[in-house]
Amino acid sequence: MLLLLLGIVLLHIAALVLLFVSTIVSTWAETSGSSADLWLNCSTTNGGSHCDPANTSEWIQAVQATMILSVIFSVISLFLFFCQLFTLQKGGRFFLTGIFQILASLFVMSGATIYTVKNADWVPESASYGYAYILAWVAFPLALISGCIYVILRKRE
Repeated sequence: MLLLLLGIVLLHIAALVLLFVSTIVSTWAETSGSSADLWLNCSTTNGGSHCDPANTSEWIQAVQATMILSVIFSVISLFLFFCQLFTLQKGGRFFLTGIFQILASLFVMSGATIYTVKNADWVPESASYGYAYILAWVAFPLALISGCIYVILRKRE
């Protein structure tokens, strides 16, 4: 049982780290001389770097909000898991923890989907998706799987 709990916590922490990195790092889209993310658009010319704030349109703000909410809900879920681990009755399920983690996965999926659909309006066609964008999509199934495991998991003695 201890190894199962350790595995679940490690899966949750891995998803949380991916969510943090994908939200903070500045490479959601990149070209040879520039990178764009949720917060800044940076370009490198003549050896110098110049950064401008990200576009202020509604869709980028929606992506920012959903990514921040996914991080918040995942942190709350981890906190709830540890609280429920010590207070839940024997045989009880970790429903609240699972619901918060599943919501975190749905938020990251929503943010990445909005970015996928709308980035053609904002990013040049020569740009490719950066690693932060890919990490967001990797975090989605990890968070969803850990949330489902929490819902199924029963507390034993």
